[in-house]
Amino acid sequence: MTLAGAGILLGLAGALALTRVMSSLLFGVSSTDGVTFSLVALLLAATALLASYIPALRTTRVDLVIALRDE
Repeated sequence: MTLAGAGILLGLAGALALTRVMSSLLFGVSSTDGVTFSLVALLLAATALLASYIPALRTTRVDLVIALRDE
């Protein structure tokens, strides 16, 4: 999640830096709309959390003795 958080922060900074370029591509939304930036960041964070939680949950269900014997 640390890498995802850093990526989200860098992406937000880059998006804010490129607002002039984006303003010609957006219709009905201002280029510095805080709600849009927040929702996209929240969606990306939730996706990263889910992508790391599911494998971690599957790993905790493996019996350690069986996993060590296989190696």
